[in-house]
Amino acid sequence: MIGVTRTQPVDAYRHLGPFSDWVAVARSQRPLWPTAEPGPATRHAVTDLLGFDRDEPARDISVDGQWQTDGVAGEAISWSTGYGPRTAAWVLKPAGATGRLPGIVALHDHGAFKFYGKEKIATGPGPVHPVIQAHWDRAYGGRAFADALAREGFVVLVHDTFLWGSRRFPLQAMPDGILNLTEVSRSIWEPADPNDPLAVEIARYNAAAGHHEHIVEKYANLLGTTLAGVVAHEDRVAVDYLASRSDVVPDSLGCIGLSGGGNRAALLAATCDRLAAAVVVGLMSSYDGLLDHNVADHTWMLFPHGWSRHGDWPDVAASRAPLPLLVQYDLDDGLFTQDGMRAAHERIAAHYRSVGAPDAYVGEFHPGPHKFDLPMQRSAFGWLAQNLASSGD
Repeated sequence: MIGVTRTQPVDAYRHLGPFSDWVAVARSQRPLWPTAEPGPATRHAVTDLLGFDRDEPARDISVDGQWQTDGVAGEAISWSTGYGPRTAAWVLKPAGATGRLPGIVALHDHGAFKFYGKEKIATGPGPVHPVIQAHWDRAYGGRAFADALAREGFVVLVHDTFLWGSRRFPLQAMPDGILNLTEVSRSIWEPADPNDPLAVEIARYNAAAGHHEHIVEKYANLLGTTLAGVVAHEDRVAVDYLASRSDVVPDSLGCIGLSGGGNRAALLAATCDRLAAAVVVGLMSSYDGLLDHNVADHTWMLFPHGWSRHGDWPDVAASRAPLPLLVQYDLDDGLFTQDGMRAAHERIAAHYRSVGAPDAYVGEFHPGPHKFDLPMQRSAFGWLAQNLASSGD
């Protein structure tokens, strides 16, 4: 009847408002987040749903430079995935190392920061821009964690993935509406130092790229895939390259990443048979724990279209159980609720118990906000050394 307004549900979701009852109706249509047990069936469901499950090797690999600094020998390489610009990557290992070492794919974060990729977690041959140092200070205890990991005795591969760094979309390829919106909202993205032209360029690009990710997901859906699927594919290409190197033990490969990098680590663990261990940092929650709290804060990579009909996010990470898996949770992480993180921890632990390998999963709860700080790094590096050393025996 005209003029009659609906009463908002008592337990209203603040971001859904008068549509808060949509959640209950959706739940009544079909089960949401059913338990997807570890094993081939779940892994097949993940791979099929992600799309873009091709597994072709890197093409036209090129060595583009070498350097050595602070006990790390670096190598700049690049390759083609067969579409888009070439992928730029760095390989880091202990200076003077001989023979084969365990290999790690270090996965850069999302961070609403797409101008750079690998530079956000590793040191290359050039100077470090203040924007990068500020990122390290905020998220990584003030240092490039991939360099520190290399000094621990690993060959570490850090590559740009789809949408970041060398693999980013140029501004001129973005719709005019996105660029106009970015300029209108300039006060939001203004850099700390407006007199630094590169800082201005970085801030403007990151603002535009945040809006552009929604367009990319639309294209992915139109092309029968997902953003998560394309990123996972490119990360598998990187793993395949790392395994092919003569200085790497091919059966001792791991991956590690914070935030969006942790998202990528979970997807990689689910879709790549080559991995012997995986570390997910600051990117684990039940989907239910995200409702009305953190959906808006996350990348499309965390929400592969349709997965909620098959399982929950922790099921993706645990799908290869008993693969050794370390998940580090930040107790004061503003991107997740503690209830959501603890529910995910219990669900993963139950999966590992179900396959008779409860000790193969380790969940660590660390104080503080969203980050991968030095104590967390020390724990993760030691865990990787233990698990990859045993995998190569």
